[in-house]
Amino acid sequence: MKLFHSINDFQSTKKTILTLGTFDGVHIGHKKILERITQNTENGKYESLVLTFFPHPRMVLQEKSEIRLLNTISEKTELLEATGIENLIVHPFNESFSRLTAEEFVHTILVDKFQIQKIIIGHDHRFGRNRTANIDDLIAFGAAYGFEVEQISAEEIQDVSVSSTKIRKALNEGNMALANEYLGYDYFLNGTVVKGKQLGRTIGFPTANIHIEEDYKLIPKIGVYVVKAVVNNEIVYGMMNIGYNPTVNGEKQTIEVHLFDFNEDIYDQNIRVSLLRYIREEQKFGSIDALKAQLQQDQNEALAFINLL
Repeated sequence: MKLFHSINDFQSTKKTILTLGTFDGVHIGHKKILERITQNTENGKYESLVLTFFPHPRMVLQEKSEIRLLNTISEKTELLEATGIENLIVHPFNESFSRLTAEEFVHTILVDKFQIQKIIIGHDHRFGRNRTANIDDLIAFGAAYGFEVEQISAEEIQDVSVSSTKIRKALNEGNMALANEYLGYDYFLNGTVVKGKQLGRTIGFPTANIHIEEDYKLIPKIGVYVVKAVVNNEIVYGMMNIGYNPTVNGEKQTIEVHLFDFNEDIYDQNIRVSLLRYIREEQKFGSIDALKAQLQQDQNEALAFINLL
């Protein structure tokens, strides 16, 4: 896959079949569209193209937006590449770009820059200044400028309108089953292992503290999870706590992973942790012994779940 960081960088000798949007999560609804794009370019006559944006438009247009995203840019790029798309443009989104009218966008970008043959979009796509243009407008532009428009209906996406917003809501509620079903993969966090207070190792549950560089990445609901980690290209199961460690008067939120049957030194390494199931809310215990007993119970529950996979 070729990656471009601006619309102006893109060049092709072929006409394109494209789609556009934020694609946060690259979820099952997005994949329906992306599959249709790659099917349309199998004969090699046209090139497949995805246009996406960063920052997320809401970060730019809503002054106090606190939106958290399902993917970092590198994660989204990896997920899109896995779909077989040939070209990805991650265009900087700013206020001047947002002021393009629908016709300016179609004429100066889709037609002039991308030599568009066909656009494939979701059932609820809106575009142009203030998102005022809809599918009917796009079809009219297609007739005027000579390109096709194909719409993926909500019915084609498993009879449910999957959206990044619904996935964020599920993650914020700890509903991993629903979030992962809508994503089509297990929600994951990528981060670097950093040193923490090292309390875990003193009570038999050593943890890897995960630092996530991108502050816009959505961290799911506080609590304890069953997880699957990729460490040194190997899969290791474990459990993870997202929270403030109230039993030991923690002051800032941490992400700590205890990996089962694992004792390697992985400080400063980058690991990926996929969240499989929410076990319980974070609690403050009356003593370290009470915390240790609960962690043992959490581990038993996690192992029972893993054994069913």
